Amino acid sequence: MTTAVHTEPRTERRPTSRRAAVWRWAQPALAVATLAVLVWRLGTGPFLDGLSRVNGAALAAGAGLALLTIVLSAWRWRIVARGLGVDLPLGAAVAAYYRSVFLNVTLPGGVVGDVHRGISHGRDTSDVGRGLRAVAWERASGQAVQMVLTVAVLLVAPSPVRRAMPFVGVAVLAAAVVVALVAFVRPAVRRSWWARLHCRAAHDLRHALLARRAWPPIALLSALVVAGHAATFLIAARTAGTTAPLSQLLALALLVLMGAALPNIGGWGPREGITAWAFAAAGLGASLGVATAVVYGVIVFVSSLPGAVVLLAAWAQRARSAPRPARPPARGLGIFARRNRTSDA
Repeated sequence: MTTAVHTEPRTERRPTSRRAAVWRWAQPALAVATLAVLVWRLGTGPFLDGLSRVNGAALAAGAGLALLTIVLSAWRWRIVARGLGVDLPLGAAVAAYYRSVFLNVTLPGGVVGDVHRGISHGRDTSDVGRGLRAVAWERASGQAVQMVLTVAVLLVAPSPVRRAMPFVGVAVLAAAVVVALVAFVRPAVRRSWWARLHCRAAHDLRHALLARRAWPPIALLSALVVAGHAATFLIAARTAGTTAPLSQLLALALLVLMGAALPNIGGWGPREGITAWAFAAAGLGASLGVATAVVYGVIVFVSSLPGAVVLLAAWAQRARSAPRPARPPARGLGIFARRNRTSDA
């Protein structure tokens, strides 16, 4: 008598892994292509001009604003983490945020530092999943407030995209309605993976972002962070030689900051392309836009260097605390010990 053995079909993972690999390589390729097109159309002059215009005053002002925005961002992260039931001291959050920013502006993708921050915090609290969720919701809340402020400013200030802003505003309102539905409407069936994901997201939204004690400080801190980044861009624009009114530059700054969140290589690529397009559409010239983006990139990189110090300090601490292998006894001492044992016998 024979029994039939039923085997489940193997899940084909190759197409998914291939798509992930293609997307992983496509992101830096697009950033490189953007820079290549700018060099082809404008030459290297705007890039070199931007580098030559960087000065100590701009770097010092950018470093001060970076310190302010990082402290505010770390405070926002602490509020979100507390809503998820995870403790996070402010000092440790500031150090981890500096390290995160440094990794974001030096490695491709622009999110490596955030992933590292979430994993490190999760390991410290023995819950990597919750640590990653805290970072994801913290970043999402900041992006949401930035989007709302950007749309509000671009609706009234002169910009190349002013005519499209009413449609974008409607889309933002629709997205807010969807978030509210996810947070407060529970699925009827909770057995599927989608229902479980929905319940988890709803729990996080209600406790970490939309709670009464959470959303007012998160909104205020995020608005101040956006103001700090916009002020840094205005400093870069003035340093690059822009003489446009502040009202016009503010609209361009918010537009560029939203585009800078696209996949990049250490912050470079989409930021320069969007700045060139926005400045050209505003009548300021694409070359001046590229020079402004270069000055801004240098300011951001220099301002993130304390993160490198945090990273090196963590490596040095791990190296000191790592157990050292026991050294074998010297050959001469071993022979001497064997002779003593022989004589004793």
